[in-house]
Amino acid sequence: MDDATWLLRERTRRHFFGGCGIGVGAMALGGLLAADRAVAAPPEPLAVRPPHFPPRAKRVIYLFMAGGPSQLDLFDWKPELAKRDGQPIPARFIEGKRFAFMDSSHRVDLLASKRSFARHGESGAWVGDLLPHIGGVADRLCFVKTCATDLFNHAPAKLFMNTGTGQFGRPSMGAWVTYGLGSECADLPGFVVLQSGPRGPRGGAVLWGSGSLPSAYQGVPLRNTGDPILNLSPPAGITPVSQRRVIDAVSRLNRHRLEATGDAEIATRIAGYEMAFRMQSSAPELMDIAGESAETLALYGIREPGEATYARNCLLARRLVERGARFVQLYHTNWDHHGGPTENLETHLPQVCGEIDRASAALVLDLERRGLLDETIVVWGGEFGRTPMGEKRESTGRNHHIDAFTMWFAGGGFRPGLTHGETDEFGFGAVDRPTHVRDIHATLLHQLGLDHERLSVRFQGLDEKLTGVKPARVVTEILA
Repeated sequence: MDDATWLLRERTRRHFFGGCGIGVGAMALGGLLAADRAVAAPPEPLAVRPPHFPPRAKRVIYLFMAGGPSQLDLFDWKPELAKRDGQPIPARFIEGKRFAFMDSSHRVDLLASKRSFARHGESGAWVGDLLPHIGGVADRLCFVKTCATDLFNHAPAKLFMNTGTGQFGRPSMGAWVTYGLGSECADLPGFVVLQSGPRGPRGGAVLWGSGSLPSAYQGVPLRNTGDPILNLSPPAGITPVSQRRVIDAVSRLNRHRLEATGDAEIATRIAGYEMAFRMQSSAPELMDIAGESAETLALYGIREPGEATYARNCLLARRLVERGARFVQLYHTNWDHHGGPTENLETHLPQVCGEIDRASAALVLDLERRGLLDETIVVWGGEFGRTPMGEKRESTGRNHHIDAFTMWFAGGGFRPGLTHGETDEFGFGAVDRPTHVRDIHATLLHQLGLDHERLSVRFQGLDEKLTGVKPARVVTEILA
């Protein structure tokens, strides 16, 4: 054997074993990644899938009051708090507690509500004078007074309420629901986000993100002015026929790549092109509420159909669920009332309540009269509540509070006319039937026919769930 032949054989052998080692590793890694993808991504994004068991509801409208509404000025009437206004709160309540903007080692005084309260309806639910329209539908609502969460700053608490954790990168509730059930809406996204108020919610897009799920399941924000989605309209000179040809060509290329890689994001991309094409006609039609009756517009308190308001978003939410949307989330900001010049209970709480009261009640009534409420869950609440103690600022305000706050639910199998749980004499904590955010998540999923223990995705070696790893229970007491 000459030197050249020997060298060629050695080089070939070494390259073979070297490449073989890398190749086996690559195949093993590819297999693991493929397995992860197989769990995380159904082959057809947003296709309707069967629930784990027969559902009580089909869809959710979540009215998210970003900033933390003061339950003590809206729903949780406390006569003892009124009697002891200005006195220091007993140390047992705050010992060892942490607050966002106060130090429990110093004197912390109780703050009575300046609002008047009354019982409403046959259920006798307590509702403050700032929410007369919500009080008017109290017999259709299920109030939970003992909600509790883990995090007391806005962005992490919003994340926790929406994703079950204060960490970035986890799927939101709407993403989990559309992942578990798909969408019945062919021409609009299954998970839609609508925003109102002077700014967006702290935390931003991660609040409606898909996290470890394919991006097909993330929420799609619709704009109030101009195109509902940026760049939705085709450029000038592009006809529907020519656009269809381009989409078909791109789709064929993407499908070849999907067959070669099995990458779920390619399936999402294909579905995204198709959805965007259909939305060029469906989205403008959705957003045009001029065809609604004058009586309906008046019910919601809409004066101008084109005006960007929370009331208009509530009407759009009804129109979305009529068209098959699975999860619609409305964010209305400016509920952070600490007592500063632009965030106090005296002038700014009445203002923001006036912005949402009529329309929130109207949504419940409108869904009911159209036969949609029974299969639609309406949720109202923020990321946390407010303390029974005041803050020493320029005007009247309260700090962030995570131990007890109020949310309400309507439709979807929740017991109407029920007030669940009770807080202590100052409204600081639960004395009966505490209800954690994880319990709320488990209950909402249950009403949609989804078992919170089974709704999971394998990601980075762990089974992710909306309710996480700590105990969570379905709150059967609030269900009809």
